[in-house]
Amino acid sequence: MRPCSATSPPGSTAMTAKASALALALVWGGGAALAVCTKTEYHDQSFTYCETGIADDLRLFLNDGDGQVLGNFRNIDAALRDEGKQLGFAMNAGMYHRDRSPVGLYIEGGETLSRIVTSYGPGNFGMLPNGVFCIEAAQYRVIESRSFAEDPPACLYAAQSGPMLVIEGEYHPRFIVESDSRLIRNGVGVSADGLRAVFVITDTPVNFHEFARFFREYLGLDQALYFDGNVSRLHAPNLRRSDWGPLLGPILGKVVDLE
Repeated sequence: MRPCSATSPPGSTAMTAKASALALALVWGGGAALAVCTKTEYHDQSFTYCETGIADDLRLFLNDGDGQVLGNFRNIDAALRDEGKQLGFAMNAGMYHRDRSPVGLYIEGGETLSRIVTSYGPGNFGMLPNGVFCIEAAQYRVIESRSFAEDPPACLYAAQSGPMLVIEGEYHPRFIVESDSRLIRNGVGVSADGLRAVFVITDTPVNFHEFARFFREYLGLDQALYFDGNVSRLHAPNLRRSDWGPLLGPILGKVVDLE
């Protein structure tokens, strides 16, 4: 796969990358059911991204049936096995407290388990504007938190995080282009029609502006939300990747049939 340079047309390069990833998935036995995640380069930085359509079974996971934190991809796969299902891909989906409970809004299966937070606060979460990733029945949305609180949509699943990366096509106003605060980061962007969501993790450390630039310039997405940094992890079977570490809080994953 040829890396994407700063001047390469994103659409054609991305399509080539997707085709290559699909071919690899078929060779490795992943088949079309598993989500195809693609590794690419942009501005000499490495990114991996996974796409879902609104017809996909995309869910948020926090606790098991006994109220115990699931916390990693292996535990979720084990829980899904009873349904004859598995993860097609997954990543951590927002910030959490020491007990792994979500920071801010968290909705799972239509039930609100943690309320929205709209005030300024410390850390990245409190760098307003922050936002909510919402999965509705017919569309995905990334919504600024205060707008969400004023008119909450009917989310089947939702996770609040922050800061927003791209807001109506504009970068977050507090991002510094040449910031030396670089971390492995992950987040989500949504297409204008709400039918496609793209989940991104960086494979090299980036600052906020560089991360947002990938969503806006490479992926062409006008709404994007930061999930986390440092603890960012990805489960991508078609890339033979499943990151490991201490237990996570909320995890977002595409669910597919067991093969």
